[in-house]
Amino acid sequence: MSASWHLPETASQTAGPFLHIGLYPQAAGLDIRTQERPNIVAGPGVTGERIRIEGQVLDGTGSPIKDALVELWQANADGRYAHPADPDGASTSENFRGFGRAVTDFATGLWWFETIKPGVVPARAGTPAMAPHLTFWIVARGINVGLHTRLYFADEAEANAADPVLSLVEQEARRRTLIAERSDEGELPVYRFDIRLQGEGETVFFDI
Repeated sequence: MSASWHLPETASQTAGPFLHIGLYPQAAGLDIRTQERPNIVAGPGVTGERIRIEGQVLDGTGSPIKDALVELWQANADGRYAHPADPDGASTSENFRGFGRAVTDFATGLWWFETIKPGVVPARAGTPAMAPHLTFWIVARGINVGLHTRLYFADEAEANAADPVLSLVEQEARRRTLIAERSDEGELPVYRFDIRLQGEGETVFFDI
C-alpha cells in the first residue's frame, strides 16, 4: 500500500532588514568589496547618452522606505543586452554591464544609478520592437517576493505608444506610473522614477 505524503511549506523570511550585509556591504559599513560600484552601470567609453536615474521606494502612506534594494537590467544604446541569450550581445562594450544594484539612502531613502540611455530593443521574429526601457527588481523588509517593474522614458512617447508590454496596461493613469520624467538642470540628465508599493498611484508590477 502506497503511503500518502504531505510536505509542509518551507518557512520563509523577508529580505530585510539585513539585505545590505550580503548584497551591498558598503552601505552596511562593512569594509569589504569597497572597490565595487554596482550602481554605475556603464563605465568610460560606452556609447550612448549618459544619464542618471533616481527615485525613492514609497510605502502605502507615501513615506520613503530606507532599507530597500533596487536591481536594474537594461540594453545598451543599440538595444542589445550584455548576455549570452542576446545573439548580438557580444557587441556590447566590456565597460557596459547592463546590470546594476542600488540601495536606498538611510537618511533620505533616495536610490540612484548612473548609466546610458538604452535604445529600442529589436523585435524578435513576428513580435514588435520594445521601447527604450529599464527593468527593475525591488526587495525590502516586508516584501516576501521580489517585485518586478519597468521604467519607460517620457521623451520616447512614439516608441512608448507602440511598446507591446506597456500597451498591456489599459488604464492611462496606471501606465503613467511606469513613465520617468526628464530634468536637464544638473550635470547629467536625470530621470526621476519613484516606486510606490501600494496605495494611491501604486506602481504597476509584473508577474514574471
